[in-house]
Amino acid sequence: MNDLSDIAHLVELSVAPVFLLAGIGALLNVVTSRLGRVVDRARHLEERLYTPRSEEEASRIRAELGSLDQRMLLAQRAIFLFSTAALLICLVVASIFIGEFVDLAVPALVAMIFIATMFAMIAGLTLFLMEISIATKVLRVRADLFAK
Repeated sequence: MNDLSDIAHLVELSVAPVFLLAGIGALLNVVTSRLGRVVDRARHLEERLYTPRSEEEASRIRAELGSLDQRMLLAQRAIFLFSTAALLICLVVASIFIGEFVDLAVPALVAMIFIATMFAMIAGLTLFLMEISIATKVLRVRADLFAK
């Protein structure tokens, strides 16, 4: 590799994974924001649990804290998987360049790392959908709060 066009070709090969990396970063931003909101809500409810107005309210708070705990766990795992996917994409880009400079055949390695990235993304998105499902199922506005 001593030609500028070879390096330009490597950069072209690296563009798609870099765009994927930007998308993963956006997903990480969304999930970490949701996790932060869940943590804030849990802290607020924990304080309210010390002085509930009634046993019914205390029971409702405990139930919501249980669902928030599930949501935190799912969000943490999704963040781990998205971060893993981002690291794997970085390995894909590095492998493309290293393989060319060291003159190694790395197509199979790049393909395997990319497949692992997709599995991490699939798992992370599945956990994200599960977290959203719990949020919409459990945290609905109570019917008794609607105006009659």
